[in-house]
Parts: sequence; structure tokens; C-alpha cells
Amino acid sequence: MSTLQNIFAIPELRRRIMFTLAMLAVYRVGCHVPTPGIDAHVLAKFFEGTEGTLLGLVSAFTGGALSQMAVFALGIMPYISASIIMQLLTVVFEPVEKLSKEGEQGRKKITQYTRYGTIVLAIIQGTGIATGLQGMVGPAGEPVVPNPGMGFILMTVITLTAGTAFIMWLGEQITERGIGNGISLIIFAGIVAGTPSAIVNSLRLVETGAMTVTTIVFILALMLLVVAAIVYMESARRRVPIHYAKRVVGMRNMGGQASHLPLKINMSGVIPPIFASSIMMFPATIANFIDAPWVKTVSAYLAPSHWVYNVFYIAFIVFFCYFYTAITFNPVNVSENIKNQGGFVPGIRPGKETADYLDTVLGRLTFAGAIYISLVCVLPTLLINQLNVPFFFGGTSLLIVVGVGMDTASQIEAHLISRSYEGFMKGVSLKGRHG
Repeated sequence: MSTLQNIFAIPELRRRIMFTLAMLAVYRVGCHVPTPGIDAHVLAKFFEGTEGTLLGLVSAFTGGALSQMAVFALGIMPYISASIIMQLLTVVFEPVEKLSKEGEQGRKKITQYTRYGTIVLAIIQGTGIATGLQGMVGPAGEPVVPNPGMGFILMTVITLTAGTAFIMWLGEQITERGIGNGISLIIFAGIVAGTPSAIVNSLRLVETGAMTVTTIVFILALMLLVVAAIVYMESARRRVPIHYAKRVVGMRNMGGQASHLPLKINMSGVIPPIFASSIMMFPATIANFIDAPWVKTVSAYLAPSHWVYNVFYIAFIVFFCYFYTAITFNPVNVSENIKNQGGFVPGIRPGKETADYLDTVLGRLTFAGAIYISLVCVLPTLLINQLNVPFFFGGTSLLIVVGVGMDTASQIEAHLISRSYEGFMKGVSLKGRHG
């Protein structure tokens, strides 16, 4: 209670927290405002049993807005996709790379291009969704869209694109005037919105005898262990020692100090499981629209309950971990920067040997991080199949929720410490997550 009093005793921090909560409330209201021209009851029946498909994954990230086809149905995913594309272009496209090195002005330009890319992707995705909705029918053959046509497509595209643009604006406002990263908090709110229904479904299974109290206790204990493991792994760093040689600047001796280069175990964040999930769930999603025997067969082998799915899923996670780390961390550039600053790794020659050493260390860390992410992401499937758990626990969603929670807590901690209050987490120093 004293910690909470400390938080609300700071006017600026209190104002930021209340603003953040208000913006998240606006987002949740928008997730329940339906898009015109759609029969919501038929659509709800169509989305029944989409768990384990791409539709189920995106619906979970949007807090159920996609399954209700609300104005926020696209969620913030177009913005995330545009951000990832711009990040990749920063590495492989020279003009964008030059922009990233121009300081604040360059970053503003990249942010502007990211917004334009978000609108373009939202229009493309909105057009695809509007076209697909016209062909959807319920179990009894009733159409999802009673009055299809070009008018419905145009209205739906405008509505969904405007919803995505508004969410993007909400996220930027939270980042600027609230607490934490706005885009991450919007994803966080969408994921945790399904928690109450998951609790209710679990209690119903206990009442009917489908799940025992022992199973519930075991799941809760396992959840605590997994969350603790994620916090530990996301906070872990491999500190590469860096020594700086002494040098004379004017009348002073500079340097002669020791530092370190912190390397995260999970350098790629949640990008690998998101990409891997999208690829693996694509066949199951296509199977909902194509009534062909071979498609159904492939979809059955690549269902989350099948071992073939898990093998390919882990393989894709490992691949994207190495791929994304390779394009975001360049050992050659890092070693050159260390050399230019008069630094060196003890026992390693500056230049190429330092780059090779960093590449070896990074490769080992990436392998450990890939195994860690794979274990967390495969856990939901095992729980659902073996313990009959009525919700997805673990995977990308849990990584995002824990990561955003750590980042937000670290920002609150910084506000408290800067004003000589006791920290939000007693005896714990939280490090902000970047990337």
C-alpha cells in the first residue's frame, strides 16, 4: 500500500497513469463497436473453433475485435508489420539506412514512412477481409454479409483503415503523454482482455468434472514458474568485458577504464514466434476457405495438436531467431566502433578477431534464446492436449504480456527513484526492454 501511495503521490506520474488507463479504456470500447453491414450472430458462429488458426491468433491479439468484426478488427498488426518492414529496410536498403543515421530528423522521417506503410497495409488487409466476408456463410448457410457489393467493400475498408489509424494515434499518445510504450500496451490490453472468459471457462469445467481442482492448482503453479523463467531470461545479459586504453586529450589523461558490452540471450524478442505462428497457421486458415481433400490433409498434419506441427514450428522459431538477430546486430560494425573508441576485448585483437569473437558469442546466445522461446511457445499445445485447458497459456502472448509488464514497471521505477521514493519492486532493479 505504501508503494501505491508513493506512485499516486507524484502528480506527473499519477497524471500519466490515469491518461494511459483512459486511452486503453477508449481502445476497449472501440473493440466492441461493430462494422456496419455484417450479421454479428452469423459471424460469431463462423469464428467458433478457429483456435489454432491464423484467424484465432490475430483475434487474440486484437482482444476479440476481429471475431466481432469491430472497427478495431485489424488492431495494431498493420503498424507492427510496417515497423518490421522499415527495420529490415534499415539494414538492406541504403537510403533508409542513411536516414537512420541522421539523428532525430532521420528518425522522424522513418516514423512518418512507417505511418504511411501502416495505412497502405491496412487498406490491403481491409480489402482482403471485406472480400472474404462476402463469401462467408454460417453453419446453416446464412450469409455473413446480407447485402454484399462494392459499396460494402468500400465502407468496410474505410472503417477498418480508420480504426487502425486511430489505434496508431492512441499508441503514440500513450507513449508521449502516458506511461510505457503505447503500441505494446495496446497489444497487452488486447491479450489480457480474454483472461476473465478463460477463468470462467475453467471454473465451468471444474463444476462439470472435466477438470479437477488438482489440475487447476498445477496449472497455476506452472504459470508462476513460466513467468519467473521468462522474467529471468528476458533480464539476463552476457557481459562482454571492454577495456579502454589510456590516451591524452589536452592536459588530461582519458581512458584506462573498464566497461562491458551487454548482449541479451533473446536478441530477437517476440518476432520469431510471431512469424513462425503466421506461417504454420496459414494452411489451417486456407482450409477454412478451400474445400479440397489434399488441403484438408495438409491442414490436419499441421494442426497444433500434431507432432509434425511442433517440429516445424520449433524449426521456424530457430531460423527466425538467427535471421532477425543477424540483421539487427552487426559484429563487424560493433567491433569497429569499439576499436575507434580505443577499446578492446581482453585477450582478443581489435578488428576482425573481435568481430569473430562477438559473432561466436552471439551465435551461442541465439541458440540458447531459440531453445528458450521454443519451450515457452510449445507449452500451450501440451497443456491444451494433455490437461484439457480451455485457453492458450504461454507462447507469443505470454512473452508479450510479461515483456510489456517489465517495461512498464521499469518506467514507473525510474519515476519513483528520480524523486527519492522507494522503488516499485523492492530489491529488484528492472532493466528496460529495447527493440
